[in-house]
Amino acid sequence: METTIADLRWKEVISVADGTRFGYVEDMEVDMESGQVRCLVVPGRRRLFGLLGREDDRYIPWGTVRRFGEDIILVEGEPQLRALRRRR
Repeated sequence: METTIADLRWKEVISVADGTRFGYVEDMEVDMESGQVRCLVVPGRRRLFGLLGREDDRYIPWGTVRRFGEDIILVEGEPQLRALRRRR
């Protein structure tokens, strides 16, 4: 099965252990020197319809990805939380 980076945005990230839904992939980090994917980025949930900002983004290390499906990505373990980085 082949997929593109754009196709990842339509896939939901779900924990294998307990079925927790983390959200949909928004971005990914890539090591520019080696060309390897470091992690998938899932945006934080909005607080009070976005009026109070968002929670921290979730970073899913590439090593925890277990399987890609038609519309989901199964991962093991908990994602790392990082503060939202502002793009200029």
